[in-house]
Amino acid sequence: MAMRAVDLIEVKRDGGELAPSEIGWLVAEYVAERVPDYQMSAFLMAVYFRGMSEAETVALTQAMADSGERIDLSAVPGIKVDKHSTGGVGDTVTLVLVPLMAAAGLVVAKLSGRSLGHTGGTIDKLEAIPGLRTELTLDEIRRQAERIGAVVADHTADVVPADRLLYELRDVTATVPSLPLIAGSVLSKKLAGGADAIVLDVKCGDGAFMREEKQARQLAETLVRVGNKLGKKFSALITAMDEPLGTMAGNALEVKQAIDVLHGEGPADLAEVTLALGAELLVLAGEAPSSDAARARLQDLITSGKAWGVFRDLVSAQGGDVRAIEEPDRLPTAKQVIDVPAPASGYVERLRAHPIGVACGLLGAGREVKGQAVDPGAGVELLAKVGAEAAKGQPLARLHVGRAERADEAAKLVADAYTISRTRPRRRPLILSHVR
Repeated sequence: MAMRAVDLIEVKRDGGELAPSEIGWLVAEYVAERVPDYQMSAFLMAVYFRGMSEAETVALTQAMADSGERIDLSAVPGIKVDKHSTGGVGDTVTLVLVPLMAAAGLVVAKLSGRSLGHTGGTIDKLEAIPGLRTELTLDEIRRQAERIGAVVADHTADVVPADRLLYELRDVTATVPSLPLIAGSVLSKKLAGGADAIVLDVKCGDGAFMREEKQARQLAETLVRVGNKLGKKFSALITAMDEPLGTMAGNALEVKQAIDVLHGEGPADLAEVTLALGAELLVLAGEAPSSDAARARLQDLITSGKAWGVFRDLVSAQGGDVRAIEEPDRLPTAKQVIDVPAPASGYVERLRAHPIGVACGLLGAGREVKGQAVDPGAGVELLAKVGAEAAKGQPLARLHVGRAERADEAAKLVADAYTISRTRPRRRPLILSHVR
């Protein structure tokens, strides 16, 4: 008997379990436009309410990964690794971690995205470097991975088309926050990317999609368990995203910050998360006996300049103007800079990441409507973070304004993101837990 979408929807609506062949058929038929949006929307809502078993989630991920082409890195020497972040504010980790892993002798062919909601996008950040191309063909990705061990490219339409189609549908049917659907989205792209070992950075806090640590752990455990069943080595770190990571949020601003970290400078919190994820990858790939040994090796690669050299090679290989990273003043700058003063003296007790991310978008670093161009020089520079001393009237933050008409609104958001108290607060750990 031929399969019908309506029958599969009914099974899931009533809490039943679908066979892998049924899930595979549904995904393939939807990508081929033989199952309409209204039926897939009904199926997604049924999954949202009824959930999926682990076997179903594995089948969904596999079907999504099989919906298009894969990046075949089998002919490229070396261990292939990858990293995925669930998104945050000031999350510049990829720009540092990719060249750092390649300098360690691993191969990273990373597919990244653009800004989404209040979170920044790695592709927008890299494209702040004049001339740099992120829309690469699969052959270009393979050749660059073999030549320098590092590539960061935009998601192509040929790789996991099911994820793009399903995400657009989830976005408009209120079915985004579903663990099996999130797992399918994240893991299918990692499977198609050709990596052997993948570390997941699951953010938790005000600037993350998962606000509570319990939710973040549940997501991390699901991702690692399902990912390992699909034949890859996965582990996850749950990291704090209560306040922005680093001191810059915005595209060219974050490139400058990445350059600082690659030179052994820059904010300690950004360096800490990057080294923790990098050490986890080295251990997971069998290239280091312990996290401490891995961290020491990675620190040496930064100190020696080898990681910086790979970043320079990556920028050059993708058509970027190397002079702009060697002399960061050549990177795009905002038309106007506005200080946000402290309302009182004391200590920064809290700095909420979410409104900082929203303010970045208003200033021009993100998109308010689909397809809108970003201003590469726009963003927010944080002059004081949690625990810092503040003096009344002195600037807490600096707005780099690309859209002047939204500057007042952005300034209020940034000012309200800060809480000043009389006593110095205790800082929350950056690495909250590991999931292996």
